[in-house]
Amino acid sequence: MVPVPTALSISEIFLSLQGESTRVGQPCSFVRLAGCDVGCRWCDTAYARQGGQAMDLAQVLARVKELACPLVEVTGGEPLAQAGAIGLLTALCDAGYQVLLETSGTVDIAAVDPRVVRIVDVKCPSSGATERMRWENLPLLRPTDEVKLVLADRADYDFAKDVLARYDLPRRCTVLLGAVADRLPLADLAAWMLADHLPARLNVQLHKIIWPAEERGR
Repeated sequence: MVPVPTALSISEIFLSLQGESTRVGQPCSFVRLAGCDVGCRWCDTAYARQGGQAMDLAQVLARVKELACPLVEVTGGEPLAQAGAIGLLTALCDAGYQVLLETSGTVDIAAVDPRVVRIVDVKCPSSGATERMRWENLPLLRPTDEVKLVLADRADYDFAKDVLARYDLPRRCTVLLGAVADRLPLADLAAWMLADHLPARLNVQLHKIIWPAEERGR
């Protein structure tokens, strides 16, 4: 039997408020894994693309336990780029946590523990990373999962509408639409959604309102 990798490259582990998704505002422990080669233009955690501290699975679980929060999100970087991420997600579930995974949508999500809430990005054209999308992920989404699209302009919005319809995403899971700060006014996005009766949720980044300087560990 091939041994399950336990070594992880960790960018940071911290306690904060959930800034996005349907759990926005809830206290949440974040385990940010280092490393990502997707190259999204709107990445707001570029510092996590490289570097990282080597920690084994037991060390990560011990640090999460110290934070004493029942909700845990594994994020990145692109967490699924690390072989140990699947084992980490399962270990967190086994420890009794409610576990979220934030992933770029470019890596296969099929092996993720079914107890995990998968928050999967869809990269719109302005991101420069649409060609990296693994479209096979979308039919795998369940009602407990969420899909997130970050829009910079009307062309992105029209792209998002097409993806929602083509993959029947509103029926599959919760759909979150967000706006790139300083590029698309939230009022414009809200107006488009209302005009189209779009079955999606406006995704406002709470953490950027509370901590606009985008500090690490927030």
